[in-house]
Amino acid sequence: MKFTHKELTELAVKWLKRPQSQKGPGCHVAVSECRSGWSDEIPDAIGFRAAGKNDGSIIVEVKISRSDFLADAKKSHRNGSVKGLGNWRYYLCPEGVIKPNEIPDNWGLLYVNNRGHIKPIVGPMNESNYRTRMRFIESMRQESNVDGERFLLVKLLSRVGDAETLNTKFRELTNTVSQLTKDNDDKRALNKKYSKIIWRFNQMVDAIRKESNVIVSKVESVLDFKQSDLKIEKRRH
Repeated sequence: MKFTHKELTELAVKWLKRPQSQKGPGCHVAVSECRSGWSDEIPDAIGFRAAGKNDGSIIVEVKISRSDFLADAKKSHRNGSVKGLGNWRYYLCPEGVIKPNEIPDNWGLLYVNNRGHIKPIVGPMNESNYRTRMRFIESMRQESNVDGERFLLVKLLSRVGDAETLNTKFRELTNTVSQLTKDNDDKRALNKKYSKIIWRFNQMVDAIRKESNVIVSKVESVLDFKQSDLKIEKRRH
């Protein structure tokens, strides 16, 4: 199956959001083809991760042909003239378009097979051992164009809408969820309390029923004894 550049870019964005447990970077935000300045780099896909460890930016450059890949090396943000975007950088292409030994140092390589599945070829996501993978990730980290990334994020956020309005609504929603969770916990605790009371009540009922059975048995035995006495008295008369 032949993929278009747009289709591969969409796959790249999905991969950026993929959790590390599924051989992805675990980005919280990932977008495609956003400008990083008025005349700067426009990454095919870029993601940002903020989880307390291995935080930063990851770019994926999509190449559907060798000529496209070779032309990329001539760009200023690739040849070292200026800093490029991304603390981590990957090429993504159909299988075999780019050879593993052709990529720059500290770059990763991702292949897309005919079914649209992404397979890491070069990079830390190939490592199954967690500690080895974390060391590999850290070793591939590069300095990035922070100003360009800031520009991109600000422009992206401005398109979403008023940031303060969204923040206020999100905070209100979070408070509502917290209150509902508390109410639910209170109800659960109350149900637990009532369940314990009902259990104790049932225990008391069972005890009373058993005691009643004993009393009834005693009463019946006494009554039987008296009736036999009455029969004996009648015979005497």
